[in-house]
Amino acid sequence: MRILIELQALKDAIYDNKYHHKLQGAIYNLLKNTIFSNLHSKKGYKFFCFSNIFPFDDIKTGDIRRFLISSPNKELINAIKYQIESDMERTINVGEMEFKVNDYKILKPKLGRSCSLITGTPIVMRIPRKNYKEYGMRSKYDYTYWRPNHPFEAFINQITENLFKKYNEFHGTEAKEFPIFQQFLLKKSVCNHVVIEGKEIKIFGSLWQFIFDYLDNDQREILQFGLETGLGELNSLGFGFMNVVK
Repeated sequence: MRILIELQALKDAIYDNKYHHKLQGAIYNLLKNTIFSNLHSKKGYKFFCFSNIFPFDDIKTGDIRRFLISSPNKELINAIKYQIESDMERTINVGEMEFKVNDYKILKPKLGRSCSLITGTPIVMRIPRKNYKEYGMRSKYDYTYWRPNHPFEAFINQITENLFKKYNEFHGTEAKEFPIFQQFLLKKSVCNHVVIEGKEIKIFGSLWQFIFDYLDNDQREILQFGLETGLGELNSLGFGFMNVVK
């Protein structure tokens, strides 16, 4: 489940490419005074993801922008919906970018047996030191961001393991891993700069299209969950946001 929020700019601003932590903070502000008020302090997975603010151009007063928040938790999306409904003049500040909420729409994209997913934001996948030997990798760091010069197998294994971990934690299950991903098209590798607590951090990710010719019920259930919680890591910072290709 996801919510599309339409924004209207309240002032001119330069589009902030380092929006991740600021937009995350704006979402936590939307969740204040709800049952999710303390979500920001929860350790581990937060089970939501968000798109960038689009379109990407610099902003003029009155311009219309939009962004999406997705989650497998319907209560979280409904909490945001009710907060917006209770104050349709609500402002959303993302750094120097300042907006008022114009409108919203609840969306419920569903996966068919044959479908395609495309990244709305880069997928971030880190390979831990314990797996370096398996993939023939060397590094002085405890983990390494996956990039195209690393084994493709490492990306698929890690993204699958990560998805099942999130699924099992969310549902309180012990589902065993099984193959999900079928065809892959790597668009490009990217480096994002994220400012956290005043420090600029480089985060390496990649843009993909995933093509599925036939999904059985179990595969579709896990992948539907991934569509809403985000693929890969750092979903609550807006990475791994996925869209269904129509």
